Amino acid sequence: MAARRFALKAVDWMAFAERVPPNQKPMFNALKTRSDSLAAKLASLPENPPAIDWAFYKTAVADKAMVDEFEKKFKALKIPEPVDTQTAKIDAQEKEADKSAAAFIQASKQRVVEHEKELQKVRSMIPFDQMTMEDFQEAFPGSRLDKEKYPFWPHRPIAEL
Repeated sequence: MAARRFALKAVDWMAFAERVPPNQKPMFNALKTRSDSLAAKLASLPENPPAIDWAFYKTAVADKAMVDEFEKKFKALKIPEPVDTQTAKIDAQEKEADKSAAAFIQASKQRVVEHEKELQKVRSMIPFDQMTMEDFQEAFPGSRLDKEKYPFWPHRPIAEL
């Protein structure tokens, strides 16, 4: 049973290592070492625990009623395994992350198209060393000076001299 449970939780360490940032490599190596040691320990355990020889204890212990009571309590003992309550939450988070990643990819593709247009505009314009001020202001309308706000540019008003 231990081997079967272990097989269900196999980790693709190569794919995991590709996603680990360089500054976290020592922590990743420690995690992998710890995981490997626990997996080896789990694999070394038998599938089922060894059976108890109650007949031997009945012959070796003076109070046979006590052995019968222990046997009855041992057979009635059921050790509950923990219930997995987090897998559904993790799966929901994974689906949400997939949706947000798809939305980010779509938005990135749109940004790439916009940047390609901007790049094409920059590549097709007149070289800066051959531009006049009018060409520059036509190519970059945001750089146009506000004559209302700065009427004397590039000169200072006489009052400031």
